[in-house]
Amino acid sequence: MKLILTQEVSGLGLAGDVVTVKDGYGRNFLVPRGLAIAWTKGGEKQVTQIKRARKVREIRDLDHANEVKQSLESLVILLPAKAGDTGKLFGSITSADVAAAVKAAGGPVLDKRTIELNKAIKNLGKHAATVQVHPGVVAAVKFEVVAS
Repeated sequence: MKLILTQEVSGLGLAGDVVTVKDGYGRNFLVPRGLAIAWTKGGEKQVTQIKRARKVREIRDLDHANEVKQSLESLVILLPAKAGDTGKLFGSITSADVAAAVKAAGGPVLDKRTIELNKAIKNLGKHAATVQVHPGVVAAVKFEVVAS
């Protein structure tokens, strides 16, 4: 089955790539989740639009990736969360929460899939995460979870 990826799929390809996968994987996983659309001759126009949008979002080159890394590592990020008297959170902090906090602190817009938390964050205090800025460039982001 030929499909056009609409989002990055780990181990398969990037948005805009035309891939061939087994029928069940495409029909039962990729298409229902919106990760891919069926390939057609008219779909080639969509491929160019998807690739153009990807080009706008992606980091231009290694120098730009290093600049983004330095700006991320120099940010002071406070992440408010509801917590009990003992400092234990009601819930946990996710990579989406970290991405929103980076944006609120004046940093670049990050995709939550590029953020990797070292461990589950369930307490107040200082924590760290890694961000895959560019292939080969990883930024260490430090943030503090505070009671709201």
